[in-house]
Amino acid sequence: MKMKIIGLAAVSILLSSVIWQACSDRSATEKTALNKGKIDFNYHVKPILSDKCFACHGPDVKKRQAEFRLDTEEGAFKALKSDSNHYAIVRGNAEESFLVKRIFSEDPLFRMPPAESNLVLTDQEKDILKKWIEQGAEYKKHWAFIPPVKPEVPEVASDWGVNEIDRFVLVKLRENDLEPSAEADKERLIRRVSFDLTGLPPTLEQVDAFLKDDSGEAYEKLVDELLASTAYGERWANYWLDVSRYGDSHGYQDDLPRVMWPWRDWVIHAFNKNLPYDEFVTWQLAGDLLPDATLEQILATGFNRNHKITQEGGAIPEEYRTEYVVDRTNTFGKAFLGISVECSRCHDHKYDPISQKDFYSIYSFFNQAKEKGLINYGELPKPNIAITQSVADNILQFVNKKTIGAKDTVKVMVMRDDQPRKTFVLERGVYDAPTNVEVSAGAPQAIMPYDKNKYGSNRLGLAKWLFAPQNPLTSRVIVNRLWQEIFGRGIVATSDDFGNQGALPTHPELLDYLSVEFREKGWDIKALLKLMVMSSTYRQSSASNKKLREADPGNIYLARSSRYRLNSEMIRDNILFSSGLLHDELGGPSVKPYQPEGLWEAISVGLKGRGEPVYIADQGEKLYRRSLYTYWRKTIPPPSMLIFDAPMKEFCEVRRVRTSTPLQALNLLNDPQLLEAARVLGSKLVEQSSLSVEKKIELAFRKIISRQPEDHELEILLQGYHEEYDRFSADPAEAKKFLQVGAYPQNDKLDPLECAAMMHVVSIIYNLDEAISKS
Repeated sequence: MKMKIIGLAAVSILLSSVIWQACSDRSATEKTALNKGKIDFNYHVKPILSDKCFACHGPDVKKRQAEFRLDTEEGAFKALKSDSNHYAIVRGNAEESFLVKRIFSEDPLFRMPPAESNLVLTDQEKDILKKWIEQGAEYKKHWAFIPPVKPEVPEVASDWGVNEIDRFVLVKLRENDLEPSAEADKERLIRRVSFDLTGLPPTLEQVDAFLKDDSGEAYEKLVDELLASTAYGERWANYWLDVSRYGDSHGYQDDLPRVMWPWRDWVIHAFNKNLPYDEFVTWQLAGDLLPDATLEQILATGFNRNHKITQEGGAIPEEYRTEYVVDRTNTFGKAFLGISVECSRCHDHKYDPISQKDFYSIYSFFNQAKEKGLINYGELPKPNIAITQSVADNILQFVNKKTIGAKDTVKVMVMRDDQPRKTFVLERGVYDAPTNVEVSAGAPQAIMPYDKNKYGSNRLGLAKWLFAPQNPLTSRVIVNRLWQEIFGRGIVATSDDFGNQGALPTHPELLDYLSVEFREKGWDIKALLKLMVMSSTYRQSSASNKKLREADPGNIYLARSSRYRLNSEMIRDNILFSSGLLHDELGGPSVKPYQPEGLWEAISVGLKGRGEPVYIADQGEKLYRRSLYTYWRKTIPPPSMLIFDAPMKEFCEVRRVRTSTPLQALNLLNDPQLLEAARVLGSKLVEQSSLSVEKKIELAFRKIISRQPEDHELEILLQGYHEEYDRFSADPAEAKKFLQVGAYPQNDKLDPLECAAMMHVVSIIYNLDEAISKS
C-alpha cells in the first residue's frame, strides 16, 4: 500500500532542533549583549556564574572555597582572603580584578574554573564577565525574586494583533527581524483551541457551525462555549493531577489501593466553576484551617495526602512519616514557587539562596499533620472524612457516587493538624539525626520575608504568604504554566525551576504584565486562558519556512504557532471521541480499560496475596471513559500512557517531556483500544449505505482530523481501501479475524469484507502524525 504516513521520525527531528535551540538560546543572548554593548547581570552574567562558579563560590557554605562567594554582592566585592589588598572584582577596572586575571590565565594551575571541576568558560563568556566589570559590575537581585511590576503595553505601528499579548510579542519579533505568520485556517484553529481548552476534538457540528459563521464574533463565541463545557474542567484537572502526584494506590512495594477519586471530582468541579486560583490553592493547602471550614474545603486538602504511604511490615514509622512531610515540602516548592527546595533537605542549596534552615522552616508547616508513618495492612490512613450518599446528595453534590451504592460510605484522606510538634534541622536530611537547630514555621527570606504576626504559623498562614501581593513568584509561576499548556513552551522554559539554574524568560515584560493582570483580575483562570487563546499570537498558522527554521527553530519568539504531539490522554480520548465510543460521564471512581495481559502479575511477583497482583479490566461503558479516570497504580502506571510520556505521578511534576520512540509507533499500530475504535467507526460508516466509499472515508477523516482531506490524501486512502478489500476478499476468514478486537459488539449483519477494509483505513488515519498532533 502506498499510503504516505508522516511518521514519528519527523517529531524526532523537531525534538532535536528544539534541544539545539534551547542550548543556543543563551549563546545568542550573550552575542546580542556583546554587540549592543550593555551587559545585564541577570540575563548575561549570572547564568555564567551559576553554571561555572556557584558550585565552589555560591550559597552552600560547606562547599564554598577560599571563603569567597559570587552569589552575593557583598561577598563578591570583599577583599581576597589570600591577599587583603586585592579584590576579585574592582568596579570599572578589569585589569585590577583578580577574577579577570584568573579566568584569562594560560596557567592551568592558576586558571578558573580549575581543571578538576571539569568546567570551562568559553571565550564569549570570559568577554561577557570582563565587559560587565568594565561597565561597573552592577549586581541585581535574581529576576524571579523581584516582585513583578506591570509594564506599559508597548505601542507598535502595525495592523496585526488584537490584545496586549500581541503587542509584547510583536516587539520581540521585530527585535529579531521577524514578522508574525498569517492566521490558521478555521478547521485547524477550531481543533487547536478545542484540544487546548477541553482536551477533546470539536464535534463535526461545531466545525460546520464555525465554518458557516462569518461574523467577527464567531471565534469568541466558540471560545466561550468551550470554556463553559464540563470537558474544560476535566482537561485542566488532568494537568493538575500531575502537579498533585495523584494516584489510586499508595505506592511503595505493596502499592495497595486507595480512594482519592472524590478529591479528583472536586478538582474538576473547581475548574468548571472557575474557583479563583488563590482560593483553589488555599483550600488545598489549608482548607481545614479556614474559619468555619466547609466539608468541600476540607476535602480539597486531600492534595496534601496524595503522596506515597507505606504499609510494609518492618518499616520504621518515623522514617516514613518524615518522608511524607518532605514530600509535601518539595511539592509546595515545585508546584507553587517553581523552586527546587528539595536540594536543601541535606545542605544549603548550591545555586539558589535557600538554606537548609529555610527548607525545614517550610517543612514545619507540614510537620504538624495528625498522621502515622506506618499503617497496618488494609488500614485506611487517618485523618479522613466519610462521604455517604446523603452527603453526596446534599453537600458534596459534585461527587459522582452513583456507581458505589446508596448504602456504602466512601472515605477519603484529608489534612488535619495534631498537637504542635517541634521541628529541627535534620543532619543530611536523615529522620533520626536531628540537630540542635530548632526552626519555626517560615519561608525563604530571599523570596519574601515571612511575617508571623501577619500570617500566623500554620498552613493557612503559608497560603496567605503565598498570595501576598509582594510575593514575586506565585503569579509568575502559574501564568507561565498556563502559557506552557497553551503555547507548548513556557515563557520561562524551565517551568519547574525559576531559580538561578533555570531558563530566563524569553518575554520578561509580557510575563510580568500577565502576572500582575492575573492577580489584579481576581486570579481568574478562565479569563487568563481566554486572553491567551483570543490573541493573534495564538491564532497564527503553524506552517514554517526556511527563514523561520533557521532564525528560530524552537519558535521561542512566536512568529508562528508551535506544532507538537498531543499528550497521552488526548491521543486516546481523540480516538474514543471520534469513534463514538467515549462515555462522557463526569467524575466517579477510576476505571480499568485494556492493558497488556500479565503485566501486573509479572511486576507484582513476591507480594504473596497482598495488594493487587492481577489486573482485571472493566466491562461495558467503563472501558470507554476519558483517560483522566484511568486507574493509576503508582508502581505500575498504564503502559500506553507512559509510552507517550505521562509521568509516574509518584512525585509532583509540572512539565511533561516529549520524546519520540519506536514504541510510540508500535503502540498506535497495535493498541486494542485504537483498533477497536477503528473497527467501531469503520462499521458505523459501512452502515451508512447511502454514502459512497469515498464519502465514508472523507467523513472518517473529518471526524479524526477535524478538516476536509486534500484530494491527494483522499485518493491514497481510497486506493488503500480497495487494496485491503481485495486482500480480504481473497481470505474472508482473515477479515473476520481482523474484526475480532475489543469488547464492543460487532454488527454481524454488515459485510465483514467492507468493515475490515474500512477499519484498516480508519486505523491508518488514526496513525497519521496530524491525528496525534496539535498544529
